[in-house]
Amino acid sequence: MKEYNIENTLRIAKRHKNTKRSYLIVNPLQAKHIPVSPNEAINMMNVFGKKLALKYPSANLIIGFAETATAIGAIIANCFNNECFYIQTTRELYASNFSFINFLEEHSHAVEQKLCENNLKNMLKSTDTIIFAEDEISTGKTMINIVKKLKEKYPEISGKKIVAASILNRVSEKNESLLNNLGIVTEYLIKLPYDDYENIIKKFETLEAQNIDIKKDIYLKKDCIGTYISDDIRTGIKIKEYIEKWNIKFEYFIKRFNPILNSANSILIIGTEECMLPALMLGKKIEDIYPKINIKSHSTTRSPIGILDKEEYPIKQGIALESFYDKNRKTYIYNLKNYDIVIVVSDTDIEDLNAFKTLLSTQKNLKAGFYIRRKQDVWYIQE
Repeated sequence: MKEYNIENTLRIAKRHKNTKRSYLIVNPLQAKHIPVSPNEAINMMNVFGKKLALKYPSANLIIGFAETATAIGAIIANCFNNECFYIQTTRELYASNFSFINFLEEHSHAVEQKLCENNLKNMLKSTDTIIFAEDEISTGKTMINIVKKLKEKYPEISGKKIVAASILNRVSEKNESLLNNLGIVTEYLIKLPYDDYENIIKKFETLEAQNIDIKKDIYLKKDCIGTYISDDIRTGIKIKEYIEKWNIKFEYFIKRFNPILNSANSILIIGTEECMLPALMLGKKIEDIYPKINIKSHSTTRSPIGILDKEEYPIKQGIALESFYDKNRKTYIYNLKNYDIVIVVSDTDIEDLNAFKTLLSTQKNLKAGFYIRRKQDVWYIQE
């Protein structure tokens, strides 16, 4: 088993024009900001998930934080029993028939987060332990904010174990006591020293991500793969059933486009904002089937991060593009390289193709591009 430590999981980047917190902790194995082998990312998350499942075997509800911990939470949940529920927080807009608990992620560029309540009461009844999954915990403020909100609405939570689980943890002794006083215990894969990252990042003079023009000669074809996945991970699902549905869709996709995939030397699979898990799942499948192909995965994000092309700085390149969920929202993808094939996997229902075309426009010598949504269709281009 690979050893996980500070050297292979911790990089520090500069947030672009964020007055709340100037730095961002970047984990190069997480498949968010930096491209990585899907198997490497999933293996790290599985190691942590199995550790939690051994310690809290009766846990039946895992809550992941959007957007960077959505895949982490889901893969942790998949390490538990067949009935384990998973739900992730969101910043997306929903119709009025959905009810949400709102809370703050104070250091973020977009501070408002929410957790869907429609299925929450039943999920809470099913478990004696609630595990909140994060990529990293620095102060514990976000965890305290959501737990306080939940206890106000659902006082029965006070009788349950509450676990704040993160790949990286740099919570001070003082903040650890604040968490413990609220009945929250912390679990982590790696403990970080409480260094002054604000000071470390000061020396870097970074730039903003680039805007890219769409090539005029991108003409997309449409095909049908698999079935419509109606499950919404933001309202709560049984994780193993959700994973199985995506797997069926991906098996159909790989069978349908095998000759194209098999001809590539390099393939990138991109997730979209809060939708990271399906991209990693497809990436792992392709990596397992085609071991000689260089496979990488990472995701778009709402987070504006400073760019600096220096060896000691982790985010060397970035582009801005429309969100796959909202054409009026700007999102980013970082450290994007050139690949033979680019595949985007998203749970959006939006029909707009501009974000996908922008990504394709960045690629030199592209053989094919695919845009897979939770709907039946796949949009693609083959050169």
